[in-house]
Amino acid sequence: MEYPTLEEVRARFTDDRFATENGAVIEEIKEGYARCTLDITPRHLNAAGAVMGGAIFTLADFAFAVAANWNQPRIHVSLTSQITYLGAARGQKLIAEARIAKEGRSTCYCLVDVTDELGHAVAQLTESGFVKG
Repeated sequence: MEYPTLEEVRARFTDDRFATENGAVIEEIKEGYARCTLDITPRHLNAAGAVMGGAIFTLADFAFAVAANWNQPRIHVSLTSQITYLGAARGQKLIAEARIAKEGRSTCYCLVDVTDELGHAVAQLTESGFVKG
């Protein structure tokens, strides 16, 4: 089976406009895995000066979407999501690593770890996906 290149996957996911227009970038893909990053800018901060939880969730959810769909003929959509915020980002970049833990006929289950580039744990997300179609 021939897989798409990283550039082709990036082009495919440009339609995930909320994530990509807010800075999410696909850095790595492999079977059941995706690593996406987000450079932290002032637009990602809340009134307290920390990264907004919604920005962290968006990156984690995007990483799930990429891991679940980059090499699949049928689309996986989110069914449920649970995020736990573990600590503030201290660096200038967020990194989300998504791993598909279980792939079934009609559902999948994914674990996403979000850290900053300094290695500090920022959040963990678990997400169930449903195979559409």
